[in-house]
Amino acid sequence: MKRRRIRLGIIIAILAAAAMVIAACSEAGGTGGLPDEGAPDGGSSSSDGGPTGLAPYELTLYYPGTPQKDERLVEEAINQILIPKINATLNIIPIEWGAWNDRMNLMIAAREKADIIFTAQWNGYVSHVGKGAFREVSDLLQKHGQGILETLDPIFLEGAKINGKIYGVPTNKEFAAAGGVVYDKKIAEELGLDMRSVKTPQDLTPILEKVKQARPDITPVWTNGGLFNSHYFGNYDFLGDVTIPGAILKDRDDTTVRPVEELERYREYLAIAREWYKRGFINQDATTTQESSIDVWKARSTFLTIESLKPGKAEEIASSAGRSGELDQIIMTPKTISTSETAGAMLAISSTSDDPERAMMFINLLHTDKELNNLLNFGIEGVHYTRKGEIISPTERTPDYSPGSAWMFGNQFLNYIWDSEDPEKWRKFREFNQNAHISPGLGFIFDSDPVKSEVGALANVIEQYQRALETGAVDPNKVLPEYLGAMRAAGLDKIIAEKQRQFDAFLAGRT
Repeated sequence: MKRRRIRLGIIIAILAAAAMVIAACSEAGGTGGLPDEGAPDGGSSSSDGGPTGLAPYELTLYYPGTPQKDERLVEEAINQILIPKINATLNIIPIEWGAWNDRMNLMIAAREKADIIFTAQWNGYVSHVGKGAFREVSDLLQKHGQGILETLDPIFLEGAKINGKIYGVPTNKEFAAAGGVVYDKKIAEELGLDMRSVKTPQDLTPILEKVKQARPDITPVWTNGGLFNSHYFGNYDFLGDVTIPGAILKDRDDTTVRPVEELERYREYLAIAREWYKRGFINQDATTTQESSIDVWKARSTFLTIESLKPGKAEEIASSAGRSGELDQIIMTPKTISTSETAGAMLAISSTSDDPERAMMFINLLHTDKELNNLLNFGIEGVHYTRKGEIISPTERTPDYSPGSAWMFGNQFLNYIWDSEDPEKWRKFREFNQNAHISPGLGFIFDSDPVKSEVGALANVIEQYQRALETGAVDPNKVLPEYLGAMRAAGLDKIIAEKQRQFDAFLAGRT
């Protein structure tokens, strides 16, 4: 594991002028001042620049994303805030999206030391909790997370519970979801494409044909798996973990748990993916690529991606890709609220952390300290962006620190807004959360422990078949029956029955 050291000059500056640092934090919109003795942040100040009774500690933060050129510079600026507040320094450890799942599985299996790890319902949260990877944090929230509890809608924490216990702190962001596409607005305008006519995936076929003919240098659609059968587009509620088969439709009221592979919606989306793949609309390495959509948008090598959408999502992607103002979006599914959204981005404290209390102090600061939050998300003011009020503008150094991960960390409503974004973004976020269809499964999380052997066996089957099927790389008429047969041989029906049993008990207890 890499180690970071704070430069001597920074420490001297903090020792010599702690009051100036505190004042600067306050002026920039942070929490302001050192915490009072006994406060959630950790106590009063001492002559060493840190809270009384807290020894220096380095926190590690793991999340999926691309390493940034100015990562160390940003760490140093973050540490100028953390040392006087909680006597900690931060080691940011992004892992490329394509390597993230394998890296986390290896780290968890080896019981490797870590402090804070990004997690989500769609990213193995339940299975990782089952492996003992994350610490239960209800006590830490009460002791060091008062800022989180005061600002976070209770619906988020309900969605993070497993058997009544909380193992991850959700990001404060939108909790409704909708599926759709992000597309290159400049190409659409150049080719005269009528994107307003797009309501369904089928409506995109003639548009993609035109793109393929006019722009043979790019791939019309880029994907690394899922396509329209991604849970956020198919509106599949897997009741806690998308890696474990068995779901209900979250845009409906039916509570019968089924394999999505047997749903007509799933089969229709497979047929579209297959047609597109054969016609060359989809990147031919869809089953193996480890690139992220941000990488592809940066490279200007596609026209369209399938995304989970919210107000301003296209511009968030565009800003991260250094392409502000060039992308647009189309929402194509009903808005829904399910556990996969309320717990769709969380920070967990590793069970191997040497100081889980300090980890919670840091997470609490991400929910309350505006300066710290924006430093982690956007870098250093005057270097990576300029600011006028709440609006920020890019500089020539913006590409050197642009992780595009603001939706992962703390309280997104503290984020500054890029000048290319809608200045009403946060108001529209709150409106977006209204009038969404609530899944019958909201608040339920499946406990896979009774069928953990079957879940493990099915994971191997899913890895073998799912990505190829859902990206259109293989013929679903031939491969889907084979896939379902292999799933049943590995214990699919037992998992479905157990998930239905638990879900029925949950529904009975809620009435």
